Amino acid sequence: MTYELTQHAADALADRCIPPEWMEQALASPTLVEPDRADPRLRHHLRPIAERGNRILRVVLDPTAAPVRIITVYFDRKMKGRL
Repeated sequence: MTYELTQHAADALADRCIPPEWMEQALASPTLVEPDRADPRLRHHLRPIAERGNRILRVVLDPTAAPVRIITVYFDRKMKGRL
């Protein structure tokens, strides 16, 4: 999948020490896909990351943009134990 990072997403990857490969795994094969509550254009891809104790990585993206735009990336504490 071709994508571009917003500055916020690039900063989030660096600040949170999230390798881009983990984000790409969540993009390519998410365990769960949710719509965004506030913006119907956005989707949330979620995937557990084994290297981080199966913490859930959430990738918020705009699939309507060309290329797909990554808005933010973070480990979602609220999803712990739910996937």
